[in-house]
Amino acid sequence: MKTTIKLMLAVMLIVVASCDNANRQVEENITMYSKVWDDVINKGDLDQINDSNFSEGITLISDPENVVGINDFKDYYSNFITGFSDREFTINSLFGQDDKLVKHWSFKGVHSGDFFGIPATGKTINIDGVTLVKMKEGKIAQEQDFMDNLAFMSQLGIDPFLNPDNKMLVQTLYDHFAKGDIPAVLAGLDDKVVWNEAEGNAYADGNPYIGPDAVLKGVFERVGADYETFVLADIELHDMTNDMVLATLRYKGKVKKTGAPLDVQVAHLWGLTNGKAVSFQQYADTKQLHETRGN
Repeated sequence: MKTTIKLMLAVMLIVVASCDNANRQVEENITMYSKVWDDVINKGDLDQINDSNFSEGITLISDPENVVGINDFKDYYSNFITGFSDREFTINSLFGQDDKLVKHWSFKGVHSGDFFGIPATGKTINIDGVTLVKMKEGKIAQEQDFMDNLAFMSQLGIDPFLNPDNKMLVQTLYDHFAKGDIPAVLAGLDDKVVWNEAEGNAYADGNPYIGPDAVLKGVFERVGADYETFVLADIELHDMTNDMVLATLRYKGKVKKTGAPLDVQVAHLWGLTNGKAVSFQQYADTKQLHETRGN
């Protein structure tokens, strides 16, 4: 009996130590990441884009093709340094789990130089966006930026072709959800919608959910069972290229099981086609979700 108790204690200590190590690594990643981008953008120190801070194969997910490798990555961001003066880059929030980070940022500057071939306009820009980050062995390995391209181009005096109906569609889906009209939300999803909850979220056990009925049973009904109240708050929509819309928001409410209040930062990436949502990817602070649910 004593041997069994000792074994159980040893296992518990290993689990606790493992969690502490994981949380410590996330904190270290956040600290390192914040400093690197403050140095690069605000101080214009492009030499911080090196093999000490970035993986050799650092990849910026981009359209029409990715930017891969430290040298190309540095060349890409040199456009922001030469293109804008009076730069002010602010990380509004940064959270993560395991080797993934989500960054909400703001960028201000004066377009005083050549920017990806666009001659200086002297215009002041003020934009915000979200970056999805993958870390590897304490280094930045992959980034994918999402921002309101329409607002950015408009501030530069450029009128790009974007579909304004996409943001309206997503806003309508959120409005229906706020009213509790789940059938209307489901009606806005394509028959073959591919829905993914954030990795680490309890609801991710059914990823990917294919079709509205799967989303209803695997996500919405479970939300209704788990929460006394569940509200989407502080929603900001960012129109992207390729018929994508990024939403930054917060989940607020009250957990039935624990009575704990819910206040979690999340992001949703929507894909739209012909007036329907064809894809959905959630990004969330899943550690906080687990803690509030008492998992």
